Formats: sequence, C-alpha cells, structure tokens
Amino acid sequence: MHILEFEKPIAELEGKIEELRHLTDGGDVNIADEVARLQTKVDKLLRSTFAKLSPWQKTQVARHPDRPHALDYIRGLITDFTPLSGDRCFGEDNAIVGGLGRFRGQSVMVLGNEKGHDTETRLKHNFGMAKPEGYRKARRLMEMADHFQIPVLTLVDTAGAYPGVDAEARGQAEAIARSIETCLDVRVPFVTAIIGEGGSGGAIALASANTVLMLEHAIYSVISPEGCASILWRSGENAKDAAEALRLTAQDLHKLGICDAIVDEPLGGAHRNRDQVMQSLSAALDGALRDMAGIEGGVLRARRREKFLAMGRGGLA
Repeated sequence: MHILEFEKPIAELEGKIEELRHLTDGGDVNIADEVARLQTKVDKLLRSTFAKLSPWQKTQVARHPDRPHALDYIRGLITDFTPLSGDRCFGEDNAIVGGLGRFRGQSVMVLGNEKGHDTETRLKHNFGMAKPEGYRKARRLMEMADHFQIPVLTLVDTAGAYPGVDAEARGQAEAIARSIETCLDVRVPFVTAIIGEGGSGGAIALASANTVLMLEHAIYSVISPEGCASILWRSGENAKDAAEALRLTAQDLHKLGICDAIVDEPLGGAHRNRDQVMQSLSAALDGALRDMAGIEGGVLRARRREKFLAMGRGGLA
C-alpha cells in the first residue's frame, strides 16, 4: 500500500504487527496479546490523525493511488452493467466510462471518471481527464437515460478536463458547457457522488445533479491547489496555502450547501476497506434516489436548476 507522509507513524506500527504475526509464541512475550495491543494503538492513531486532517492532507487522501475509482464502484454496486462507448461524432474517450446497469434492482445510467490503477490503465484512461468526446459521450448517455426515463448516477473523480491543444481544437469548453446544460435539462432523478477529486469544469460537467454526495475525504474545487498556487503565488510550493483558501473539503462544502451530504469512509480512508465504503455509498445513493421517487420530471428539473441558481445568487446557507 502506498504510504502518505503523515501516515508513516501508522505504517511503522502496522509493520511491527506484520512482523509479530510471522513469529511464534515463545519466551515471556505473548504474540497475540502484543498484536492486539499494537492494533489498538494503530486504531487510536488512525482515529486521531484522520480526525484533524488539513485540507492539503485531505487532498492527498482524495488522490491516494490505492483509492477505489469509478470502475471499482461500478463493479461493486452495479449489476448487469453494459458499457456504452463513443460520442457519435469523433470517437471514444476512456477517461469517462458509462453504460446501463441495475442498482439494487433498479435500471440506471451510470457515468464516471476513471483514473486507472497502474501505468497501463492510467495511460489508457488519460488519468481521468476527459477530452471533448468524453463529455459529448456523457451528454449522449444522459439524453438516452432521459428518453427512457432511467435515473442517472455519476461518479466524479478527476483533476479536471484534459488541457491539451488537441482537446481545445475540438471544442473542449463547448463540450463541457453542453454537458452541464444536459445535466440541468434531463427530467429524471440525478445523483452525483464525488468519490475522490472533483476538479473544475471537468467535474461540474458530470456533477450538476439534484443530489450531490461527497465521500468524507473527497475534495471538490474550481481549480486544483497547485493550479491556484501557480496563479496567485507564481509557485506550486504554496499548494498547501491554496488548499486552505479554496475550502475544498467535503466538510466545508457541506456547510456552504455545495454538497448535500457527506458519506462516511472507513477509518483511514476508502482505500483501507473497500467493502465498507461500497456499503456506505450504496446506502447514500439509494436514499437519494428514494427521496426523488414519484416526483414528476419537470419538477425534478426545476428543482435542480433552482439549486444551482441559488448558489450564484448567494442564496445558500
């Protein structure tokens, strides 16, 4: 497992536990008792460490390479998943995955940013940074869901839209704007979960939903801390200061009314217990969909639009 800087004291204790588990009882030391004592110490240190994470440390957890990504959640939460590809205009973009499936027996259209877990898959999925064809594919699938009256679930985890020259040449800004427009236009229940990093317009293009959920250690911001630091301080070394100023944590955004609910993560982050975070997110998604059950499509659309207009007017708590 990849160890973050602030996790090193925890990792040292866990290393000692692993060493002890490979020993046999002997002498004056009871191995089982010592392991139990150290495990209690690890749990206490995890709890105290993760209870007071700074925004920059939260950013590191949100980007943790072992953290579950969109395809992991799709495999864990969606049955009978059928991937759908292409924007019917230019081509396929693997940075955004999507398709039809069943969530707790209900048909859904699910979309998500996929970052990949190793060098091969990260390159394949372009580190979760979509090009215009990715957002046009998202728009196509959301319109399909609207046509067949199927709820939309999106799993957001991206540093932002791909900033390359080829993406700009194919209309990146227009594609993002059209995707946001479609988010605000569909007449079906729409739930978003920020599962890791929600960066800039690349995230908003999939996250303009009726209900926006955030995992406990996820982040969501108009720009990355590094990007903000390079603009304001002309140096990426001030990323920690930028993270503080951006108020990008789930806790800050819940207070501001940008996200509607925070989904608890396992002690130490989602990467430490995937089954537990799957169960927590499943319950949160199910609750959000149940809250919208039976509401007429026009009302859903009007409420969604009003939600985001209120943010612009400063009408949130």
